[in-house]
Amino acid sequence: MGQIEDVADKISMKRFANTEFCPRFISDETDFENIGNKMAGKSIIIVSASSLGMSRQSLAMRTFMIARAAKENGAAEVILVEPDLFYSAQDRGARPELGNTAHDRDSKDLKKFDGQPFTAKLYAELLKLSGVDAVLTVHNHSKSVRSMFTEVFGGRFYDLIPYEIYVDYFLNSDIVDYGDEGEGLALCAPDKGAREFVKEMFSRLGLSKAKFVLLDKERTGEREVQIKLHAESETTFEDIRGHDIILFDDMVRTGSTVVKSCQFLKQIEPGKTVFAVSHFYASEEGRVKMANTAIDEILTLNTIPTILNRDVQGRLRKKLVVLKIEKWLALNLCRILNIEEPKGDDESLYQIDMSSKNSRWKRKIWLSEQLRTLHQEKGGAHASRASTR
Repeated sequence: MGQIEDVADKISMKRFANTEFCPRFISDETDFENIGNKMAGKSIIIVSASSLGMSRQSLAMRTFMIARAAKENGAAEVILVEPDLFYSAQDRGARPELGNTAHDRDSKDLKKFDGQPFTAKLYAELLKLSGVDAVLTVHNHSKSVRSMFTEVFGGRFYDLIPYEIYVDYFLNSDIVDYGDEGEGLALCAPDKGAREFVKEMFSRLGLSKAKFVLLDKERTGEREVQIKLHAESETTFEDIRGHDIILFDDMVRTGSTVVKSCQFLKQIEPGKTVFAVSHFYASEEGRVKMANTAIDEILTLNTIPTILNRDVQGRLRKKLVVLKIEKWLALNLCRILNIEEPKGDDESLYQIDMSSKNSRWKRKIWLSEQLRTLHQEKGGAHASRASTR
């Protein structure tokens, strides 16, 4: 966003000998005229993301204290940028009034939360109490969380959906193969919850002859799901036989659903199955499951930055591509704050992290703008493939 000073020159992340955290915005030690007003009139932006070295509970507490320090030293506003919003999975409680879900809640759904708090709401209220005025996140999956955060923050909750990033990558990279108008390409929603997102992706890609298929899942246990074609799907399996398929979802933890879905899709002998996901929790269980040959390639964002660690990627390194979205976040934040976007020679919307072990690797491509050359190279291939279908 154009800030020249290092974060370490702005704030001291102090920890006392008893392990208690105490942030301090750095001030002139000789200034006794403006005590408690160092941040007067300023917008303070706190960027919070998961870390290998610190729990989410610890990071959340740090955010509360930094926000309070900012406000108690005169800040005009505090904005939290948390790409993967903490506690979003704990999006309802054990009573019907605790959470605004997209579906009617039966006793089985209520029982899942019996005895535990509506933690997402507690988190929102604690952020507000600490001094946070607005929250910016990426592709939040929960209607309950979105509606509740919007209410708590008086409308200043911004859920950024990365349509333009995915569209740019799928249109200009060679991750899938299709004809000029989308012949041979199918987009897949794993359940009704993902349908609106995938339909919007379908619309924005502008490929009139691509297909859309809707799956249905029934969870039979904590890590067991059954997959089938949804009764409301606009496309049958025969319609997409031999197509390259992109299955979209907002998040993945254990990988059970996506692996089952891709195994199910393999029955129709697709050209390639690609899993596109915004938030990738790289658990050991998930890495093992998603190494399954039913998934040919995984595309994700770095909303959880640990995914850029090669050790975290493990065996998935060969089929994992990470799109780095710092520039996109900064541009959106500038628009929200109504300030001028930083100038520079780089017009790329995002950066690309891809291992040389990936079978598609030809040369190092860092920036989205560099994909244009790939797009030009594959133009002939698209036309050729379309003519054979």
